Amino acid sequence: MDSITQLHDREAQTRLGGGQKKIDDQHKRGKLTARERIDYLTDDSTPFVEIGLFAGEDMYAEHGGCPSGGVIVGIGYIAGRQCVIVANDATVKAGAWFPITAKKNLRAQEIAMENRLPIVYLVDSAGVFLPLQNEVFADKDHFGRMFRNNAHLSAMGVLQVAAVMGSCVAGGAYLPAMSDETLIVEGTGSIFLAGPYLVRASIGEDVDAETLGGAVTHTDISGVIDHRYPDDESCLDAIKRIFEKTGHADKAGFDRVQPAPPAKNPAEILTLLPADRTKPYDMRDILDRLLDESAFDEYKPGYGQSLLCGYGRIDGWAVGIVANQRKVVKAKGRTGPGTPDRPYEMQMGGVIYADAADKAARFIMVCNQKRIPLVFLQDVSGFMVGSRAEQGGIIKDGAKMVSAMANSVVPKFTVVVGNSYGAGNYAMCGKAYDPRLMLAWPTAQMAVMSGASAAKTLLQIQVASQKAKGQPMTPDEEQAQLQKITDQYNAQLSPYYAAARLWVDAVIDPLDTRTILSEGIAAANNAPITKPFSVGVIQT
Repeated sequence: MDSITQLHDREAQTRLGGGQKKIDDQHKRGKLTARERIDYLTDDSTPFVEIGLFAGEDMYAEHGGCPSGGVIVGIGYIAGRQCVIVANDATVKAGAWFPITAKKNLRAQEIAMENRLPIVYLVDSAGVFLPLQNEVFADKDHFGRMFRNNAHLSAMGVLQVAAVMGSCVAGGAYLPAMSDETLIVEGTGSIFLAGPYLVRASIGEDVDAETLGGAVTHTDISGVIDHRYPDDESCLDAIKRIFEKTGHADKAGFDRVQPAPPAKNPAEILTLLPADRTKPYDMRDILDRLLDESAFDEYKPGYGQSLLCGYGRIDGWAVGIVANQRKVVKAKGRTGPGTPDRPYEMQMGGVIYADAADKAARFIMVCNQKRIPLVFLQDVSGFMVGSRAEQGGIIKDGAKMVSAMANSVVPKFTVVVGNSYGAGNYAMCGKAYDPRLMLAWPTAQMAVMSGASAAKTLLQIQVASQKAKGQPMTPDEEQAQLQKITDQYNAQLSPYYAAARLWVDAVIDPLDTRTILSEGIAAANNAPITKPFSVGVIQT
């Protein structure tokens, strides 16, 4: 099975959430599922960019798993307005909060904050998953951070709309209460700090759920909820009407012209990437199939050739590209002696050399000066090592690139095409550096170093340890141990391993890259740049 077919099969399976039986149970109760609610709410024929589809994959097996972290998150359109949507999936443990659920909800709010996008919460959750409460409750980035973000979003003027469409209990009750406008579905929606069982146990009061926290109680008596509706559809229709009447905010003003498809067939991307992640290829061939009209205005093409920098357009949006070049290149000048018999230095593909880091730093600074969003395409093994590189100042130039990238005020987007190893991940705008979207192709691999390098390093340590104990390994034992370590490490290289932990926002079909990046830039365009660009003290 090829990687793209495998991706689509995994997507289809994950979208079933808790399974068909749980979906049928939702329908029997007169409720739509989380995905059906989103489909009903969002505008027809508009993209929905899902964030964290594979969150929680192959995690929490001892608790029966948690597909998609039990919550659906994405960027979509309601009444023509781009917004973030968060919908608890009640087919997965009644929508209970696992640790990955909290992380995914906070990621949704981060996207809303960064891009000043309105956010809609479709609430249907049993609250914290109690067996794992110690990993959800008390720390900075646990459940409580969500309500802090509610307050900050409101203070920023970012619209928050919450619809209680099922359970909303305990601390989770503060989410709709802290939103700007709240709705509830009669008969299925309920909201209370403590449910009937806990109330009876705590104070001895015997009360049913509807009286305690149903729609009538909270619209007509407590005033916690603004509007009530008889079913899911009428509640979702009301959210559409809210967005129809909402005013428009200022834009960042990123340049966009009429979109044009690439001149070269994007489908050919799938044939250009070698299955063997160590094989070379020309990243320009990939760019030709991502950029409008395959047009790439390259910046300093003869200098620092192990990184490609330049300008292009994606779906009409002007972008600055920083991409690893994966073929071997010839470099002259500061990287080599430049003698008549050796005018060039051969530079390995996928490695960042000092001259490339110097070029990229300058290019990133120019893009900030010109207010052009940055797109990083990662297929990187790391920075060049060895005495020659160290004496040439690779750390100094690498620090300059990282400083320029980290301090960028223009929005950044990262696509992991192939390898993403070590400090190369950092310099090429890894997750720690706040890309607006962090995407991975199925060909991606993320780790401190490659599986082969890591396994050999770890094996050498084990061999030395056994030898020191007077128990040297035989060649067969060494080979068996090497294979065991390699298998364990390679499993962690998978883009799905990264996606399960939200190190990347999504694993995507390469053919969807243009659409998703375009939607990401459109989202970023809702947030005017107000912070001045400064790199601070920079290495020269």
